[in-house]
Amino acid sequence: MTRIPHWEQRLASAIADARALPFAWGRHDCATWAFDLRRDLTGGPDLAAFWRGRYRTALGAERVMRRLGWGSLEEGGRALLGAPLETVLLARRGDLVLGGEPEAFGVCIGARAAFVAPEGLVFLPLSHCRLAWRT
Repeated sequence: MTRIPHWEQRLASAIADARALPFAWGRHDCATWAFDLRRDLTGGPDLAAFWRGRYRTALGAERVMRRLGWGSLEEGGRALLGAPLETVLLARRGDLVLGGEPEAFGVCIGARAAFVAPEGLVFLPLSHCRLAWRT
């Protein structure tokens, strides 16, 4: 998938905006933020429409995942994005990643990845990520 012109500025802006927004299940959580950012960087489809606003708790998120037929975030990532990169070390800025503890979707920003979490925007080394998908 190709990225839109000036995607780098959108990525920087999304990170700055995410710092100011409070965590909200189904509206501003790990998956919603990462997939919205993918849409914004590529002009691609709104994959987060499958779940945006349909849950308000962690339990609600699990129920939505089960309804979509996903037993895990990895299954959801594979269903929506296809096969991940051969290794997470091939991830480039703007690519989606899956990692952290608890596991979450995030965005590669170079040697680190950014994740929206209940405690705010979290940055982890890319080595803490298990999977990556090209955007």
